[in-house]
Amino acid sequence: MLGKNQGSQKSEMSKAGVDQDLIRQLADLLKETDLTEIEIETDNLKLRVARQVQAISVPVTHAAPTAIASAPAAAGDVGATAASAGAVPSPMVGTVYLAPEPGAPRFISVGARVSEGQTLIIIEAMKTMNHIPAPRAGVVSKILVEDGQPIEFGEPIVILE
Repeated sequence: MLGKNQGSQKSEMSKAGVDQDLIRQLADLLKETDLTEIEIETDNLKLRVARQVQAISVPVTHAAPTAIASAPAAAGDVGATAASAGAVPSPMVGTVYLAPEPGAPRFISVGARVSEGQTLIIIEAMKTMNHIPAPRAGVVSKILVEDGQPIEFGEPIVILE
């Protein structure tokens, strides 16, 4: 990475523009760490380096094999609930919180009626608390996540009927 003196020299903006070596080093760091974006900020410089990630689309089948379809879905059976028509998927990767703060009442409960835009959960991602709204009105028939649980993009959060 950057040495102590090298770092302060590289992050300063010259009359010609930003140091190209710093940008190359940040781009290499993106590749090494498999990140999609890095942002640095000093007193006189703010620099963001990002790369595009090619999305891979996987076809989803709506018909489950007979053996799985006839068995009841367990609480942790994400595969069965992901195909549910009422499943609300996670829009990001992070940590799930079911209440606004420890000890506070949860945002939702099974059987509760929610309106479109109402907060279902919070997902903490990179120390930012993101309120996840209900995409439509409905009744919560199942909560598929636990408080403090890590969650992946697209993983079902709740089932709304």
